[in-house]
Amino acid sequence: MADPSSTRTRALGVFCGSRAGTDDAVHDLARGLGATLAGAGVDLVYGGAGIGVMGTLADAVLDAGGRAIGVIPVGLFSREVPHDGLTERIEVADMHERKRLMYERSDAFCALPGGYGTLEEVFEAATWTQLGLHGRPKPVGLLDGAPAGEVGGQPGGDAGFWAGLEAFLDRAVADGFVKPENRSIVRRVRSVAEAVSLATADA
Repeated sequence: MADPSSTRTRALGVFCGSRAGTDDAVHDLARGLGATLAGAGVDLVYGGAGIGVMGTLADAVLDAGGRAIGVIPVGLFSREVPHDGLTERIEVADMHERKRLMYERSDAFCALPGGYGTLEEVFEAATWTQLGLHGRPKPVGLLDGAPAGEVGGQPGGDAGFWAGLEAFLDRAVADGFVKPENRSIVRRVRSVAEAVSLATADA
């Protein structure tokens, strides 16, 4: 019998901020990711907001003819203004249900630059893979446009937004808090194409 997962639409869960940040290159990167998702026929699963980096990403997917699925807690409507043009908007009771549904609907994950919420999602999704709670491994790619030459990259090969987190994870392995074999659950991706490929790697 054929594996149903081989014929259904693949989806990438993207963690990013509802704030705009101060670097326009992050929005260029979000637009590039959105267009690449649509071009590859991979659905976007994200937090459902129409503002900040979230809004830029969803707009890019939709403008390119792709599918954007947003999952947003009703209690955040005043803070994270819901996107009103999504392919599918799922309203949930709280943050826990939001993350659970995003994890269920996604084949892999990608994180664009963001704040506390983005970091929480990165680490919880990674922990679920470590503990086997996703049912199968679902890697988390860290995408920030570095090195230079990629969409949103900085001239001169800026180390990028996620360089400090990579150093922390390497230190956690060195100090015995993360098993070496689990280090690759969260890994740097160097292009939007590589990020999208995480969701189709086993297709």
